[in-house]
This record gives sequence, C-alpha cells and structure tokens, in this order.
Amino acid sequence: MFQGLINSAKTAVSSLILKYVARASVAVPFVIALGFALAAIAAMSVDRFGHIAGYWLMAGGLAAIGALAAIFVSIREHEEEVADQQAEAADTSKIATEVATQAPLAILGGLLTLPGGSATALKAAQLLGRNYPLVLLTALIGLLFWPTSRDDVETTPRADEESTIPAFKPNGSDEASPSLYRH
Repeated sequence: MFQGLINSAKTAVSSLILKYVARASVAVPFVIALGFALAAIAAMSVDRFGHIAGYWLMAGGLAAIGALAAIFVSIREHEEEVADQQAEAADTSKIATEVATQAPLAILGGLLTLPGGSATALKAAQLLGRNYPLVLLTALIGLLFWPTSRDDVETTPRADEESTIPAFKPNGSDEASPSLYRH
C-alpha cells in the first residue's frame, strides 16, 4: 500500500545524499591544499620567529580567522531571521486583508444557501436599514482599522524622521523665523 511512497522517499533521500557527496568530493582537494598551506605557514613562522613564537602566531591567526567567521555567520543568521519576520508580517497583513474583504460575501453566500436563508437575509437587511446610523458609524470605525498598502505607508512621513519644515514658536521669538516676525 505504501510501497510507492517509501520508494519515492528513498529515491529523494539518495539523490540528496549523492548531491552532497559530489559537493564534498569537489571540496576535498581544497581542504587538503589548505592543510598544506597551513603547514607551510607554520614552518615559515617557526623559521622566522622560533618555535614558541611561531606556533603562538599560528594559533592567534587561526583563532582570529575563526572569530571573524563566527561573527560573519552570526550576522548572516540575524539578517535571515529579520527577513523571515518581515516576510511573515507581510504575509499576515496580506491574509488579514483578504479575509476582511472576502468574509462578508462568504457569510452572505453561506446564509443564502441555508434553508430559509433568503428570509433571514431579508430580516437582517431590514434590521440594518432601521439602524442605518449605527451601521454607518461601525463601517467608519472599521475603515480606521483597515490595513493600508505598503506604498501608502512609505509615502507618509514618520514621527521619528526629521521634517524639512522648521517648527516656529507662535510668538515669533524663534531664532530661525524671519526678522519681520521677531519682536
């Protein structure tokens, strides 16, 4: 029954393993070359600075390379986390917008398909018609919370950004105000 699924999984895993083995086989000569380069650098530093200082230099150099690699990986992982959070936030707002636009029609469609749904929809329309000002107020409040597009958000100035218009004191005693308004 599940034999086809198991064979498919085996094929996928084996192809993945073969892909990484092929990549590793390409990297093996470079790793060996790096080992010989490190040995040559160690021999040169021992000849030039002596055994103790040469090995200390090698250890310090390799530790510095490891620290730089760790910082690089940490920064890269942080950038990926931030990008994932931004993508998740964008997806969430997009989904919320779609739900907000499609929910009323889905509810109405579900209501009309029920037995006696058209009579119930007519009664609900009469109720909304009698309470028109309340419905209008609720709709306006709903529009305040309606999600905006990214373009609208980027074009509106933020509170933390500096404005090009200087803020003057109302009595004209500000140094930046024109001299005609100063007292």
